[in-house]
Amino acid sequence: MNKTYLAKKKDVKQAWYIVDAKDKILGRLAARVATILRGKHKAIYTPYVDTGDGVIVINASQIRVTGRKMTQKVYKRFSGYPGGLTEVTLEKMLARKPETVIKLAVTRMLPSGPLARDMIKKLRVCADDKHGYESLKATVLEV
Repeated sequence: MNKTYLAKKKDVKQAWYIVDAKDKILGRLAARVATILRGKHKAIYTPYVDTGDGVIVINASQIRVTGRKMTQKVYKRFSGYPGGLTEVTLEKMLARKPETVIKLAVTRMLPSGPLARDMIKKLRVCADDKHGYESLKATVLEV
């Protein structure tokens, strides 16, 4: 009788990958990165264990979107005070903070909770091709 393998924290070997976001579509890239962070690309995937790998995304400022999302997609935040709603379009957000655009897209594709908060800590996003994480010995991954 075969038994289902359930990974333990000590069994997980974590690797790092570099993903180039230049001319990639935002949603498709975020979905692939979320899969890697979650660990679903591994045979030892276990839903309640962080089996994922780390990802470094470079060239975040050169991401693409389809349709009219540049002007129609709006990021909202609320300060908690009356009249404290701030709305920023994707176009302005990419000009100011391109790292935040990818980080938000990936975060919203992960489940909520303590495990997802640990997963998102393994995501590094850089606006250009200089990342400064050479010590992680990351391998380039084509997405």
